[in-house]
Parts: sequence; structure tokens; C-alpha cells
Amino acid sequence: MTLVDTPLAISGVQTPTKRSLAGLTRAELAEALRAIAVPDREIRMRAAQLWQWIYHHGLRDFDGMLNVAKGLRTLLAEHYTLDRPEIVTEQVSKDGTRKWLIRMAPTGPHDRGAEVECVYIPESDRGTLCVSSQVGCTLTCTFCHTGTQKLVRNLTTAEIVTQLIVARDRLGDFPGLAPPNDGGLVPGEGSRAVSNIVFMGMGEPLYNFGNVTDAIGVMSDGEGLSLSRRRVTVSTSGVVPEIGPLGTAAGSMLAISLHATNDALRNELVPLNRKYPIETLLQACRTYPGASNARRITFEYVMLKGINDSVAEAKALVRLLKGIPAKINLIPFNPWPGTRYECSDWPVIERFSEVVFNAGYASPVRTPRGRDILAACGQLKSETEKLRARARLMLEQDDDVPQSL
Repeated sequence: MTLVDTPLAISGVQTPTKRSLAGLTRAELAEALRAIAVPDREIRMRAAQLWQWIYHHGLRDFDGMLNVAKGLRTLLAEHYTLDRPEIVTEQVSKDGTRKWLIRMAPTGPHDRGAEVECVYIPESDRGTLCVSSQVGCTLTCTFCHTGTQKLVRNLTTAEIVTQLIVARDRLGDFPGLAPPNDGGLVPGEGSRAVSNIVFMGMGEPLYNFGNVTDAIGVMSDGEGLSLSRRRVTVSTSGVVPEIGPLGTAAGSMLAISLHATNDALRNELVPLNRKYPIETLLQACRTYPGASNARRITFEYVMLKGINDSVAEAKALVRLLKGIPAKINLIPFNPWPGTRYECSDWPVIERFSEVVFNAGYASPVRTPRGRDILAACGQLKSETEKLRARARLMLEQDDDVPQSL
């Protein structure tokens, strides 16, 4: 494991005096231009120029925008930046998975900057970036360490999009820009390091619906970051009223964090089930816009020893999903300190997978990635919280240091 660690900031943080344009929607870019008195007749053209330089080329300053008039470049630089969020730490797993702790720009004089984690998972045929949609999580799924951390706030559209921008910067994934010289991963000729996005990081994406769907719009725009919407997957624990609107507004792939085949057990594992029980959730899946055998819904099922891993549960799962174009993603439980759950034994997982597969459903077992750096499913932010607690304790023991955390 390689760990590049920037010391924790424990003093006050200055609020940026200039707004960054990185991560904004087309409408927001137009408003930013209008705010500095760019003539209305030029707004659409200038916004399109900015869009391509920011999202296709990955520029970090206005001077490189060669088809933008010098006077406008100067004006832009006086009022705005193209700053990205800060990478506080980078951890590289022995399997190549990378986890970044990213600090967003402060929003006020007493804000030290929200922090989230995102994870890059390289594979032979793709590179998947797992992004966060909230700071913390409002849900309390009992098997998930991330869910033990309180919700702080929703991320803005720009804060979601810039997770992808930061990853592409770090991985040398913008065309024509010099690759990083300090251990970044540079994609091969004609390939992109980040080809897929999954909203499976911190938070419940459908509780931040507007910002998530706007972010998908930015990420999938063909003149910029240019990701296919079929390569963007939004995972939800079952916020039923927003499932259909997600398909209409974003056209993304859908994943359901299911984990149980009956309401009694799911009420325990995923407390949101008490509000939106399984039957209601599955009905929303049956009518999800665009769902078909070519665009199957993924049902995530964490394998918990002696809890939900029996052959009887596998058969119940098959019956439950009848008529839904689905694949079942079996996830070996990723342990964390203090949990009461254990991962199912491998032969048990294989037997469960075989029952599902023989019923006609794809049932891949997700290979645990990044466990050694707490980057696996359900582990995000836990180690960071420990570090923050240590820093906070140090502050409490030193009366001369301002209490700014």
C-alpha cells in the first residue's frame, strides 16, 4: 500500500474569494458570464467555449483557452478560477484500487471544507470511479460502516462533478495534458482511465436528487466529459418516489441495495424498508424507464454469514425478482471494527450464486477491492473519521490552539 498524506488542517480555513467554474452546469456557466457583463449575444458561444476547455481538455487556467479573446480571459481570471477540490490523502491498494480523501472549497468563514471519499477501481476492460453524493449518510443500514456516520449535508452538483475531474487530473485522463509525475496512472493510447461512474460512495443519491441528476447531465455531455449514460449507475437503498423520475431525468442505470428477501429481515438491515417495503420497491423497479434485458437493473446483495445466505434465501430471491430484467450482484461482506456481522464462507457464496445462475440470472460475485485501505463497499470514510477524532483530541488538549474543527 502506498499512502500520500497531506497533514490534517487544524486551523481556520480562508473562504475563497473567487468562485471556481469547474463542475458547473451549462446554465450556471452562462450565469457566471452574465455576472461579469459578457453581452447576451455572446453568452451561448462563450459558455460553449468554456465548456469544452474545462470538461474536454481539463484546463486549469484561463490563459490556455486559445480561442477565447484575451480581454475575456483576463476578465475571467479576475473574477473566477478553475480550481479543483484538494486531494488531502491518496491511498493505493495492493490490487491497484485508489482511494482519495477530497476536501471541497470552504463555503463560509467557519467552514473548513467538506470532505468526502471517492474510489477508483481499475480493471482490464474498464476503470470505475465510485463517487459520493452526500457528506455522511442519513441512512443507518446496520451492515454498513459508512452509514454509522451522521449526515452533514448534500453535495452540490459541482462538488459531485469535480470528483470525476479530480480523478481524471490524477490519472492523466484528459487528452493533451501532461501526465502526473508522482505516481498517477496514465491510460493507454486511445483509452480512458475512467470509463464508468457508480454512485455508490457516501450518501443516498436519491436524497440529493436534483444535484445528482444535474451532475449526470454534466458528466454525460458529449462535448465535455462524455461518459455514456449507460455507464453511469445510481445505487439506492430504495427511495421509491424518486426511482421513476431518476430514469426519466438521468437515463442512468439503476442498482438497488436489496440484501434481504423479506420485510422482517430487510427492516433490520435497511431500516428505510419500513417506509418503502419490498413489494413497493420492486413495483418501482418493474416500471423503471428504459429497463430491459439490455439495460438490466442490478440488485446488490451483501452476503452475511448465517443471516441471508442460505439456499432457501437464494430461491426466495429468484422468486422475488421474477419478471424484472435483473442481475444480482453478490457482495462478500467487508468487515469493520465493531460490526456484529461476518462474511459468508466462500463455498456458501458459491452455492448461493449457483442457485441464482441456474434460475437464469447473472450472479457475479463482486471481488472485494481495496479492503486493505478501507475502500471496499460500506467502508468509506471510517478511517478518516478516526483521524479527525485524533486531531480533535489534540486540539482539546491544547488551549492555545483555536477550536476550529
